[in-house]
Amino acid sequence: MRRLDTGRQPSFPFPAIWLILLAACMCPRSALRADQLPVAPLPADFPVWEHWTHFTTENGLPSDKIMSVAVDGDAVWVGTDNGLALLEQGRVTEVYTPANGLAHRAVISLSVDGRSHDVWAGTMGGLTRISGGKLTTFTQFNSGLANDVVFGVCVENNNVWFATTAGTGRFRVRENAWDVWTPETSPQHEPWGYFVDYDDAARDEFVYAALWGGGLMEYDLARGTWKGYLDPDGEMEVDVFRDDGIVHVITTGCSARAGLVWVSTYFGLSSYDRKRWRAYMTHDTGLASEFINFVKARGRRAVVCTDKGISMVDYDTNHWVTYARDENGVNRSVRIFQEDRLIQERKLEVGLSNTFTWGCDFQGDSIWVATAKGLSLGWVTTPSSTSR
Repeated sequence: MRRLDTGRQPSFPFPAIWLILLAACMCPRSALRADQLPVAPLPADFPVWEHWTHFTTENGLPSDKIMSVAVDGDAVWVGTDNGLALLEQGRVTEVYTPANGLAHRAVISLSVDGRSHDVWAGTMGGLTRISGGKLTTFTQFNSGLANDVVFGVCVENNNVWFATTAGTGRFRVRENAWDVWTPETSPQHEPWGYFVDYDDAARDEFVYAALWGGGLMEYDLARGTWKGYLDPDGEMEVDVFRDDGIVHVITTGCSARAGLVWVSTYFGLSSYDRKRWRAYMTHDTGLASEFINFVKARGRRAVVCTDKGISMVDYDTNHWVTYARDENGVNRSVRIFQEDRLIQERKLEVGLSNTFTWGCDFQGDSIWVATAKGLSLGWVTTPSSTSR
């Protein structure tokens, strides 16, 4: 997706001040090109995962197509298109399928309650809770779940939020009560929920929802109200004005941490600090691809999972580290950027198992990545015995 000056002629007098303001809106963030800026070193605490290993069906996973992953201490939960697996100390210790209570074999979203360690698995056929080894499944027929296709799930205090194809909702677990929001009951433009996120560790005041064609929705927990964010220019094909809002209304994910909200789309990445928006595309950053399936924030940095690899960005310095294929198509390249300026490229012995990536989660300094051909673990130094 490109930013474009439409070239439309105004039908009203256009004084010089408007030309100046328009130029200010359309100009790059810096008056200098990225290749004219002095090179700033990568922050010392910015992780570069130069070591990788992979897990597949040969290691006991129910499938090589990994659709979701969630870390709970030393435990790693792995959602595939053929069941849910529990990985502990590098070994698969449990596999859940519809035969032993899983709602559906395709597990497309995962969230772990950090207090109870209950696991919530969103599937193509309902929502499953794993608590103390017991599986409980909720569907639109036995609960208040809006739809059985659960693209997103997250834990908020004592509640569980879900994103489905027929609305976004909340399960108040202690009260055994369900709330559902659709365009008829909230300012949503579309009912198709794609992701939900809440910073449970920080007890954030907002829950965020990404809607397919509906932009970003923000739920104020204290007021019980929704606020929507759309692409202000209203153009589906191009981004007319940079940094005016979300890059595109077809949002695929959101992640809120450290006062920042990151929003992924199939047309680029956006961030919001509650004062201003920023847009990130391949032609002006080190982003691996604008086709983004997932975003995960950690502090003031975020990792995006795309169809061509993963990228981590630092909000404050605009440094990027991208893991993708090299010029020969070999999946063993790490590229370090300052804005869109390539400042270093490293070759790896082993890279991601596949560059089509669906999701990720952090475990200490390491990262787990769900790909279309296996689960990948990346680390900075030799991994500890609990994460190998």
